[in-house]
Amino acid sequence: MFEYVRTHQRLMQFILLLFIVPSFALMGVSSYFGNGNNDALAIVNGEQISQQEFDKALRQQMDQMRERLSEQFDESLFNTPAAKTSVLNNLISQRVLMMEAKTQNLGIPDALLQQTISGISGLTLHDGSFDYTGYKNILANQGITPAVYENNLRQDLAVQQLVSSIQGSAFVPNTVIAQVAEMMGQEREIQSLDFNASDFVNQVNITEAKLKTYYDKNNAQFAIPETVKIEYIVLSGEAVARQMMVSDEDIKLYYDQNSKNFTVDEQRRASHILIKVNKNASDADKAAAKAKAEEILTLVRAQPGKFAQLAKQYSQDEGSATNGGDLDFFGRGMMVKPFEDAAFKLKQNETSGLVQSDFGYHIIYLTAIKPATVKLLAEVKDQIREDIKKQKASKQFSEMAEVFTNTVYEQSDSLRPAADKLKLTIETADNLTRLPDFSSQSAKADPVLANPKFLKAVFSDDVIKNKHNTESIEVAPNTLVSARLIDYKAASIRPFNEVRELITMLMKAEESAALATKAGEEKLASLSKVMETSGTIIGAEKATGFSQARVISRNKPDSVSPAAFNAIMKADIRMLPAFVGVNLPRQGYTVYRINKILQATPDAAQKTDLTRQIQDLFASEDLYDFVEMRKLKGKVKIVKPFSALPINSGD
Repeated sequence: MFEYVRTHQRLMQFILLLFIVPSFALMGVSSYFGNGNNDALAIVNGEQISQQEFDKALRQQMDQMRERLSEQFDESLFNTPAAKTSVLNNLISQRVLMMEAKTQNLGIPDALLQQTISGISGLTLHDGSFDYTGYKNILANQGITPAVYENNLRQDLAVQQLVSSIQGSAFVPNTVIAQVAEMMGQEREIQSLDFNASDFVNQVNITEAKLKTYYDKNNAQFAIPETVKIEYIVLSGEAVARQMMVSDEDIKLYYDQNSKNFTVDEQRRASHILIKVNKNASDADKAAAKAKAEEILTLVRAQPGKFAQLAKQYSQDEGSATNGGDLDFFGRGMMVKPFEDAAFKLKQNETSGLVQSDFGYHIIYLTAIKPATVKLLAEVKDQIREDIKKQKASKQFSEMAEVFTNTVYEQSDSLRPAADKLKLTIETADNLTRLPDFSSQSAKADPVLANPKFLKAVFSDDVIKNKHNTESIEVAPNTLVSARLIDYKAASIRPFNEVRELITMLMKAEESAALATKAGEEKLASLSKVMETSGTIIGAEKATGFSQARVISRNKPDSVSPAAFNAIMKADIRMLPAFVGVNLPRQGYTVYRINKILQATPDAAQKTDLTRQIQDLFASEDLYDFVEMRKLKGKVKIVKPFSALPINSGD
């Protein structure tokens, strides 16, 4: 939007990469800082960033972009040294921020942690309460305990707190805001004169010789890539689970042995007013905070019906104050112990006295109680069946994977033996190319068919020339695939006669656009020459043929193309009228006449929005500078660079 953005592309790239992955998903920051291996790509202040961590981060960004762009997603954009360097740089920046948050002892109140977890999408029961059992089950399926996840989430929130404090201190001079407001408010009255390619089509003469010359020079445009038709089998955790048999007796036994998993513990909903004071504060500060809390407690007891209003007015817990102090439902273990002990002693609609925790003094108002309940077997029978199947499949998969791998290798002339042994279905796919095509119907139906590792194996010499099965390929966790060739079509060029009409159309478009551009440039040169010699447009060179006047500005670019808009706004306006020309590929040429320069005064809403955007840019630059300084301080070392491209570090 601003010239600032264009001249600070490195900064903007950092901002986008730093926050491209949402912070509060169930995978949490543990997906970045989980169990790595010793294959370090970078070292930050003695801590390694492993290949495994990098792969997870890259995969997350690719998955997010694939979901966002759908058919337009191009995986090859991530398979470049520059893209991989950016992802690694992003991981380094995140690690630096995490270390700084730890150094500054930034703490996250239990109330904020509980509020964040309660806000996770998909974990709300039909009555609006938090599905704590579902929360634990999801984490268990990922091999993560609530304690580990919540510890990682605290770190993530602490980083967000650090980022907010850095950005919140950004200072923007009023002169900068005024200059940008003036720039954004400047308007230019313009007229346009179009030289459309379609108006010059009749002047184009396309001969047979020209067509053949174009065909010979542009063979690549008419290339048909090599394709294969294959059959393939997939061994996945889901495929193994489908084969597992689970009896009613198994389900009943599982239910009895894991009854705790189907028990929804008692939950309580409370609101609170917090007066903050650090546990390491002086006695005087603690006494002052307590005195203030006692004053508020007196108001609460005098006006018990106005607790929410008083919380909004006095509570220093930013996370809940705007909601009248409401903390939603929580169970045991989700709040700090003094708070929890007090809340679970209260009766519904009862208010506590002062409750001291490491965060300060709380006044708690209990608004609702949900007694503990046990889900009936009938309610969870299907869920248990699937859980048992997954458990059995997990144990069975490694054994079946070995059979799969050995069979497709040892009996390499057919997939049938492996399919029969493991009860797998042989699938077929046609028109596969070496490069992944995520937009194809086959890839949409089965993402395996767009997996680069799988396609590389399918197009190997051993598969194409010797007609052998591919090796067992792991395309995802607990997912193996093998394929064999049914048919192969080599790359070819479409014959001239087949593309003759297409070439004719392309050449007419190109040559008519060239004629339109030539006419437009001649008109622009004529107008500019008259202006240079006389300082005005007179006689036959009047602006005849131009459109009606309209006004454009950076706030209102109207209907002009981005290229035209940039040319108009960059035009020399010392002498008016001014003229600029814009070439539009395959469309023609447009001459723009700039008649007047106007200055619009932004309204209050526009001023507020503009100020906010400028402040955001300055805040982002402060964050960028902060991270770069901490990288130098943290002794960042790139162990395995992806290319000669530099990575910002203190190495």
